[in-house]
Amino acid sequence: MQRLFKMAAVLAMSFIGSANAANITLYYSPTCPHCHHAREFIESRLVYEYPQIQVKSVNVMDEENRDEFFKTLEKCEYNSGGVPVLVIGEKCFQGYADFMQSDIRTAIEADLPADAKTEAAENKKAMDSDADAFRAAHTDRAGVVTEQIAKKNSNGAGNFWFYGLLIVLVCALGFVMLRGNKNKQ
Repeated sequence: MQRLFKMAAVLAMSFIGSANAANITLYYSPTCPHCHHAREFIESRLVYEYPQIQVKSVNVMDEENRDEFFKTLEKCEYNSGGVPVLVIGEKCFQGYADFMQSDIRTAIEADLPADAKTEAAENKKAMDSDADAFRAAHTDRAGVVTEQIAKKNSNGAGNFWFYGLLIVLVCALGFVMLRGNKNKQ
């Protein structure tokens, strides 16, 4: 019975440790060079150093993602809509430059247990030594960044009203133009 209890405790600690890993949400624009640099840093370094993290990227140019982005800007108390915006746990970063890498790592480690921090330090050291070899040995981390797919309007009501109004306006314009031509004759 005691052995079963110990196994359950180890599993619970493993779950709690992975649940405490700070996940990253990256709000970006496809045309933003700083966004590409931030994403490259995340994909080529952070996901290998911190195997516990999950990364979600959100394209703010998709209209369906804008409400979420604006709520995030408000939560982070940012007055500008500049991208990239990284949200790591409760910490927010707007913009990206290499000098921010240490602060980003600190935000990720804020809720990590000691053993995960030790693993991350070892992974970082291995990446600094030979990044290509480390990535080749850990190919499972390559696809960890997921793209949030914009939620489309499922009932189509917005499109219906837009196109319906457009048709009515075109018909009204055509009617006015034809009527104007008849009055000139």
